[in-house]
Amino acid sequence: MVKPGTSPSAMGRADTIGRWLLREWLGIFLVGYGLFVGLPWLAPVLMHLGLEAPAWALYGLYSMFCHQLPQRSLFLFGLKPMYSLSEIRQVWPYEDPLQLRAFIGNPIFGYKVAWSDRMVSMYTSLWVAALLFALSGRRWRPLPLWAFVLLALPMAVDGTTHFINDLLYGIGERGFRYDNAWLVALTGGRLPTWFYVGDALGSFNSWMRWITGILFGFGLGALALPYGEAAMQAMQEEP
Repeated sequence: MVKPGTSPSAMGRADTIGRWLLREWLGIFLVGYGLFVGLPWLAPVLMHLGLEAPAWALYGLYSMFCHQLPQRSLFLFGLKPMYSLSEIRQVWPYEDPLQLRAFIGNPIFGYKVAWSDRMVSMYTSLWVAALLFALSGRRWRPLPLWAFVLLALPMAVDGTTHFINDLLYGIGERGFRYDNAWLVALTGGRLPTWFYVGDALGSFNSWMRWITGILFGFGLGALALPYGEAAMQAMQEEP
């Protein structure tokens, strides 16, 4: 609401800014959300450079969005891009999830990205969807709701089964989502053991987190972005 006594020039500037925001909302989203998506990767870089205070600030900020369990996270500047829980416990021997998630790495292991692989795939794919929407001239039709539900369902199943496994067996190297014996039986054990077991990069669990996160992120973008554009266009047309 415009305050009484507001000058016409001030009202004109406010209207100009408002219409610019409505017109450029997608670019603003790409920049702002892009920073949100990219900053978790800055945390290990800062740790590697010895800038621990800002790195810890980023880990603390993104801990509100992610469990940050190290065995399900990527590491930079270390020997491997991911580590098993048994490898991590050689230097960080904790069982409690709150203590376990506090491990960010060391000079040998490298330092973990500030959120897990599933969060990387989910949030980044939404940003990529927004970029493709912009490059397409914002001409997408909204994804049908039923199609979005189908794309979101795999992540719901994968995440829920991981949660149930952790609830029943604890955060450890055990349970039906650790050894995936059901998948071994389903495929006749034709694939390498490392594919079935654990969370390592390239394993079944790892692939499921990446794929389901990407499906959800792209599905959300395909559903929400066209509606967002339509709403912004409608507000621009208001007198």
